[in-house]
Amino acid sequence: MKECTDARDTSKLIARMKRIEGQTRAITRMIQSDHDCIEILRQINSITGALRGVRNQILTDHLEHCVRTGLASDTPRETLISELTETLRKAR
Repeated sequence: MKECTDARDTSKLIARMKRIEGQTRAITRMIQSDHDCIEILRQINSITGALRGVRNQILTDHLEHCVRTGLASDTPRETLISELTETLRKAR
């Protein structure tokens, strides 16, 4: 990951993940205290969107840095493409 992002971007990603972690704990508390189902689902949607944002940022960084570096090196293109394709296929 160090090759893909600079320290500033890494700090932003960590901050985003900590917020998501806090939201996840809040949902646990909501379930424990019997909050309204719709409100819990809204919070889950919020976390899902936030995780998508983190994933998209990491994907962008990977393409801009890691894949570009891999293409300039001796790494076979097929390896780079299959690795990324397999990972994206599993994303939903």
